[in-house]
Amino acid sequence: MLSQLKQTWFFNIRGDVLAGLVVALALIPEALAFAVIAGVDPKVSLYASFSMAVVIAFAGGRPGMISAATGAMALLIVTLVKDHGLQYLLAATLLCGVLQLLVGYFRLAQLMRFVSTSVVTGFVNALAILIFMVQVEELMGGNWHVYAMAAAGLAIVYLLPLVPYLGKVLPSPLVCIVILTLVAVYFGIEVPNVGSKGELPSSLPIFLWPDVPLNFETLAIIFPYSLSLAIVGLLESMMTATIVDDFTDTQSDKNRECKGQGIANLATGLLGGMAGCAVIGQSVINVKSGGRGRLSTLVAGVVLLLMVVFLGPWVSLIPMAALVAVMIMVSIGTFSWSSIVNIKSNPPSSSIVMIATVAVVVYSHNLAYGVLVGVLLSALFFAHKISRLLTVTSSQPIKNARNYQVVGQVFFTSKDQFVAAFDFKEVLQKVSIDVSRAHFWDISAIAALDKVVLSFKREGAEVEIIGLNEASATLVDRFGLHQDAKTTIKLTDQ
Repeated sequence: MLSQLKQTWFFNIRGDVLAGLVVALALIPEALAFAVIAGVDPKVSLYASFSMAVVIAFAGGRPGMISAATGAMALLIVTLVKDHGLQYLLAATLLCGVLQLLVGYFRLAQLMRFVSTSVVTGFVNALAILIFMVQVEELMGGNWHVYAMAAAGLAIVYLLPLVPYLGKVLPSPLVCIVILTLVAVYFGIEVPNVGSKGELPSSLPIFLWPDVPLNFETLAIIFPYSLSLAIVGLLESMMTATIVDDFTDTQSDKNRECKGQGIANLATGLLGGMAGCAVIGQSVINVKSGGRGRLSTLVAGVVLLLMVVFLGPWVSLIPMAALVAVMIMVSIGTFSWSSIVNIKSNPPSSSIVMIATVAVVVYSHNLAYGVLVGVLLSALFFAHKISRLLTVTSSQPIKNARNYQVVGQVFFTSKDQFVAAFDFKEVLQKVSIDVSRAHFWDISAIAALDKVVLSFKREGAEVEIIGLNEASATLVDRFGLHQDAKTTIKLTDQ
């Protein structure tokens, strides 16, 4: 028991504690900014970041990965909060957790392999664009003080890392927030601050049940949001887990992570927090700061809550312009700029999938719709490419006989190409079709094979099929017609 605890929790105490402290500091500005995006009180996102981090430390399948309130999830709940209020958001968070638990128990995480790199890139780019658009809306209508502070914040965020030693020791987003807050307080500058956006937590969270009617009308309202939250949350978590796997040369348990995300969202909903998931940026910060184990995630969550509860009056003085600067940095850092640079050198189909995913998400403000369109387009392009690999050649060894050789995949996309490759008008006594280097995948392919064989027989030729593999032969036995004598006589008599 002690040995197992040491291997999973205490094998890297110093690195995990220090990394957890850094992540806790970095979580505060992002959690506050995501509350603004979602239109909820700051305490809702701060409770969520605390709860998600602490629960996933125990239940998650990827040690060292940070889960919290995220921009992707915040964007999905804007309409729900605006139209129905916080209680429905809490109910949607609980249902999201249930759906993610089901995904984990039915081991559906393996479906992630159907999401191509182009879709993931489009997903990330769209997320960055949406976060940037929200920041622009936040700046609109402000006085010149707001614009000046946002510009100063961006300067601090991007120039501080260039300063020797200090730039590596101090996180620039935190320095940006501290300096701009001190300037605003010292000079008495009247700009919107965190306190003007809602109440900050002054105590530890308590368990509560959402105050909504338990009926089908409530279910009809929250289910679409919960489904989107579950899908987007798992997508972002699985992608983040893959990134952490690559950084640490270790493997994560994807199905356990799905269950862990579900349990974390259930706990978060009961603690009054918004739905969350894994955070790519904070997870990278944790790993690069030396965090490797579950202890780093636990420290990040606990320290975050303690800082917010005991420093709440100071946190409420943070100017919104400082958070805007931080989130603009996050959106710029999230966007995959290489996808734009390489758009001409990448295959056109990959670029189209990426652009379509971005366009659908930005238009609909729903990351799940974009991913669905991207996956469908990827499947269509893949099917089209495979169908082009089908070739049918022929030779005539003796008079009145012809041998056909089929190479490639025969399925619903390539069936017409397969049938068109045969010349049924040629006068022949014997036809052999060599399919030893081909595969028949579906009933469309079997129907095409039937059509070819019966067409030759109708013209009076004897047909022999050579080299049918076991899987294709099983389909032919179950669905093929050309081997049935009665069917052959009936069709050839027509």
